[in-house]
Amino acid sequence: MTATEATEHDRAGERAMASATEPQPAPGATPPQAPPLIARAAAELVGTAALVAVVVGSGIQATELTKDVGLQLLANSTATVFGLGVLITLLGPVSGAHFNPAVTLAEWWTARRGGAGVTLREAAVYVPAQVVGAVAGSVLADAMFGEPLVKWSTHDRSAGHLLLGEVVATAGLILLIFGLARTDRLRFAPVAVASYIGAAYWFTSSTSFANPAVTIGRAFTDTFAGIAPGSVAGFIGMQLIGAVIGLALVALIFMPGREAAE
Repeated sequence: MTATEATEHDRAGERAMASATEPQPAPGATPPQAPPLIARAAAELVGTAALVAVVVGSGIQATELTKDVGLQLLANSTATVFGLGVLITLLGPVSGAHFNPAVTLAEWWTARRGGAGVTLREAAVYVPAQVVGAVAGSVLADAMFGEPLVKWSTHDRSAGHLLLGEVVATAGLILLIFGLARTDRLRFAPVAVASYIGAAYWFTSSTSFANPAVTIGRAFTDTFAGIAPGSVAGFIGMQLIGAVIGLALVALIFMPGREAAE
């Protein structure tokens, strides 16, 4: 190796080391140097569409394979866990992989109070993209299984205990996401968020929609995962209340500590 080649080799090694030590955007976090807004909006639309397609499609598949409701829910929740984890890993570095207006609004509120997060303009783009994506995902799932493309769900979910379940599910989700952010562990978001949603399918009475956009999308399908249009407003209201409670819990549990006195 000549002196020139050795110098170039050393420089390449330095560049590689510098690149390796630079902080990388964690899945589930809004990237510090964000891509163009149109790219982030597209990621939110496609990601939410794919998420709803997974939820609705796996529900349809499950009901066709077995009449056992427990097995149907197991299949539905398992598919959602894996699908959501993959989507957060893939699209987190682009948009933060919110796929959820409650998360977007909570992040906007955090940014408004001096934390990291989306601006009001970005939130105003993210939320419609998520809703459109959710409806598109529901229609796509119905199309794949030969169901009517749009058929309003008849699954009434307006009972009080189901609404309480949505408060709990959404509060826990917000606590998890923003707790990870406060403790600089958002790199675990794909596994942690997907695992939480999978668990909440089973421990909440509502099977953990925890997402206003997904709730709207699931009203468009009269299948296993559907929700009657008349139940949508109640679910969304409880989800927003849950988001507020979740942020309050984050502020309480992860409040900054005092510096030790010398």
